[in-house]
Amino acid sequence: MAAWTLRGRRISAAAAVFLALLNVLKPASCDEQVPLVLWTSGGSQAPPTAGHIVGQQQLASYLEKALDVGPHNVVLFLQDKMSIEDFTMYGGAFGNKQDNAFPNLEGALMSSSSSLVLPAVSWPASNAVIGQLQDQLDTSPLYMDPETLSQLRLNASSPALLVFRLPYGIGADLMSAKEILSGNDEVIGQVLNIMKSQSVPYTAIYTALRPSRVTSLSVEAGLGGGRALLQARGGYRERGRERETQRRIKERAGSCILLWAKSLSVSILRSGRWEEHDLTPSTFGEGVIPKLDGSSCDKTKARLVLNYENVLNHRIFKLIFALSQRHYKVSARRWFTLDAVELEYDGTKATFNGSRNIYAPAEYSYRCESVTSFQWPLLVPRTSKDPANQWRVSFEDFQIQGFNVGGGEFSYASDCAGFFSPGIWMGLITSLLMVLVLTYGLHMIMQLRTMDRFDDPKGPAISVPQTE
Repeated sequence: MAAWTLRGRRISAAAAVFLALLNVLKPASCDEQVPLVLWTSGGSQAPPTAGHIVGQQQLASYLEKALDVGPHNVVLFLQDKMSIEDFTMYGGAFGNKQDNAFPNLEGALMSSSSSLVLPAVSWPASNAVIGQLQDQLDTSPLYMDPETLSQLRLNASSPALLVFRLPYGIGADLMSAKEILSGNDEVIGQVLNIMKSQSVPYTAIYTALRPSRVTSLSVEAGLGGGRALLQARGGYRERGRERETQRRIKERAGSCILLWAKSLSVSILRSGRWEEHDLTPSTFGEGVIPKLDGSSCDKTKARLVLNYENVLNHRIFKLIFALSQRHYKVSARRWFTLDAVELEYDGTKATFNGSRNIYAPAEYSYRCESVTSFQWPLLVPRTSKDPANQWRVSFEDFQIQGFNVGGGEFSYASDCAGFFSPGIWMGLITSLLMVLVLTYGLHMIMQLRTMDRFDDPKGPAISVPQTE
């Protein structure tokens, strides 16, 4: 596919992308790509090489060149799904300007001193864009919304990576998809207006995590890859949902955190009774996009923030996982620990310490069948007066990885269950008791002695006088 720069042309961004679509030489290859649009408020952008799909290394090169000459305040609009067809269907590419769902995006491209449109970026490359920007800017991503951004004061001399997550329509209702895209465009307009009001130069990027339209051609493209793709999308639905949630959390937490649990629940003690709330549907439910505002990560620390609403009569509720890693000289390797599990609600913070029991090598993930604060506790309140003493947390089939995440899959799991499980201990103790009983019996048998003299009935009888 062609890729090119737009420099003040009087043509809509949607129409330009549509023209690129007409130059497709391999129709089947477009199923696994997403578009990427980049523009800056200052600097210049060299034209990219045309005629092929942009991979991860090439995308990193484009981003590096853009940041070398452009501002280091990066605004990333990351949509859940997007394909080139979205611009042709909803962007007024056929001259119907009243049907254009991207007026703010078009205006930004027209007014930008430098813009870059890549119609075909492999979606694994777009998945890694946060990590690439994080490495090049040497700063952690901040997940924002327009209201939060308006309260933030940016500095042109300090790099910043601001991530705005944008949804996408689900289902076959085309009008709902258009309305959602139009709403996303309004968010883009609000953010750009705030950046202009603060007079802060910026580099803006608009892309998606995966294509919104994938046909069966992608499944039949190759025997090996197609079969694996079929299994992930249809054959194993339960595992597919698990990987999908892992992917969403990974992408929204800065490409460095993976989390999975069969069940997440919290309980609070009120009037002598425990009231429980199940967080699983709002975290791992099908089609649910977790709210991860406040999450961050770097090479030594990771912080995953799960935001909820109306939990046990608390309007705002946060479940926070704080992880860190360091090098230990005794083992000569790096280990990561789950330092704390925090519950934030109505200005109060309850902290559970997990660093004593929850740890694994830095290149591994940590897995445990049950992580609780009350039965065989692995999480304990930080102090005796901490509000955590009024709470219980319970995670079933829990697995987390905060460092060295690659490929969207968990690394080898370090399991909390040691070699000597309770069942093994019961068997060993029972066997030991049986061995002791057998040993005692053999010892008693070996201590038996035969008599060396016996009574002879033919010999004289022994008389015992009764009186003296």
